[in-house]
Amino acid sequence: MTILVAPDSFKGTHDAADVAAAIARGIRSEGVAAVEMPVADGGEGTLDVLVAPLGLRMVLSDSVNPWRAPLRARWGLSDSGVAVVELARTCGLNIPHAGSRDPRAADTYGVGLQIVDALAHGATEIIVAAGGSATTDGGLGAVAAIEAAGGLGDARITVLSDVRTRYSRAAVVFGPQKGASAEDVKFLTRRLDVARTQLPRDPESVEGSGAAGGLVGALWAHYDASIVSGARYVLDALDFAAAANSADAVVVGEGRLDAQTAEGKIIAEILLRCGSTPVHAIVGSCADQAERHQGFADVRIASTIEDLCAAGGELARSLP
Repeated sequence: MTILVAPDSFKGTHDAADVAAAIARGIRSEGVAAVEMPVADGGEGTLDVLVAPLGLRMVLSDSVNPWRAPLRARWGLSDSGVAVVELARTCGLNIPHAGSRDPRAADTYGVGLQIVDALAHGATEIIVAAGGSATTDGGLGAVAAIEAAGGLGDARITVLSDVRTRYSRAAVVFGPQKGASAEDVKFLTRRLDVARTQLPRDPESVEGSGAAGGLVGALWAHYDASIVSGARYVLDALDFAAAANSADAVVVGEGRLDAQTAEGKIIAEILLRCGSTPVHAIVGSCADQAERHQGFADVRIASTIEDLCAAGGELARSLP
């Protein structure tokens, strides 16, 4: 028997590779084979997951965080000119900052600087993993950085997005989790409405244009960026279907299983691709009744590395 272990990160706690290793260790302790395949959906951890399948080498560059404090962050570049820039590494919710984390001041200039660095290194296609941002600037910061460097040239941008929110709704839907008060949300929404009129074309009709506080819509409006499902892109790059077909069971995981799991997230896409192969979930927490609607063989709760390992062993023992 072989179990494919394909968890996402437990955001802010454990990265996907650590979660996969812990669960797999528990499975192997029961004499069952486990294949580790950490996954991501276009948010935190996407760069690490894509290093092997895309043949990326890491590049360390100077950038800034959402409040323009200097930092250094990595992005990836392949020999064929494909760059992967993970927004969460410069403009993410979990980025350290010594000053005020004002949601009105947070912008995407830092991710724009990484795109500029990728262009300087000869990238011809730039994959932007857009999840997990602390920003709601409508993408204007990133555009300002790119334009100050002379624009995109002949390079193409593909954005990996795990949400369906439209541009004008970015603050309403995601502002509170970025520290925005009710008054902040009103301010940010008004600013997005103004930004729509200043972009080369209005992104409001584009599904997912509100991802990363409107960054996705701005990249589409200025540079005709392609917007694709982060979950689908990552699973295709990993050749997930082949691994799942060779497995007797699949284990997925994330920090919290809730109603959003079915909306563009990696677990929902895995469920669609597994067919008759049973899918088990090991998650940090679970919303009331959520597991009843997800199609899992079972759901286990584990949040520490030790508990994840124990859950893997328990799962292995439960299988026929």
